[in-house]
Amino acid sequence: MRGRLFMQNKNLKVLVECAIMVALATVLSYIKVYEFPFGGSITLLSMMPILIISFRRGIAAGLGSAFVYSLIQLIQGAGNFVWVSTPMGVFGSVVLDFILPFTLLGLAGIFYNDRQRGKRAIVSIIAGTFMVLLLRYSSHVLSGGIIWYEISKEFAEEGDWILTTGRWVYSLGYNIMYMGPEAAITLAASPLIFKLKDIIK
Repeated sequence: MRGRLFMQNKNLKVLVECAIMVALATVLSYIKVYEFPFGGSITLLSMMPILIISFRRGIAAGLGSAFVYSLIQLIQGAGNFVWVSTPMGVFGSVVLDFILPFTLLGLAGIFYNDRQRGKRAIVSIIAGTFMVLLLRYSSHVLSGGIIWYEISKEFAEEGDWILTTGRWVYSLGYNIMYMGPEAAITLAASPLIFKLKDIIK
């Protein structure tokens, strides 16, 4: 009986923690340093709370929280769908711009475990953070090349670089303009946040 109550209390604690971190990530996502015209923005560490859940509670809790966060991001970014003219384009953007890239953030803790200490723990944290940032970037690049390249060309003016480059070069360049700074800020902050090992239990 006590064991069951303990597990129920533990599960409730994890759920509450996940909810708090998703809420915090959502608030931080509104603090934008810069927002780009066809989607993408540089924020104040908006991904960090989701990464923290993955490191603290494992990738199952991380993926669950990240999926909920992806749905919130979808609601926030739904206005961009006015530029997409086909149902398949909207579906592709939903998956590649929101559900997939943000849910993948929940995998950040894949290299970390509670027994790691010191430099090994920091390396695992940085490696996991780098991996999910790269996965998120890759998903946005796919979306940019498949969906947004032609849309962007329609609104380009004479001399715009998109008119003289291919879809994948354009997508790589466009997405690195916001994901580069966002990733750099997140990577720089991750070892500082987790340096005190009491944070991760």
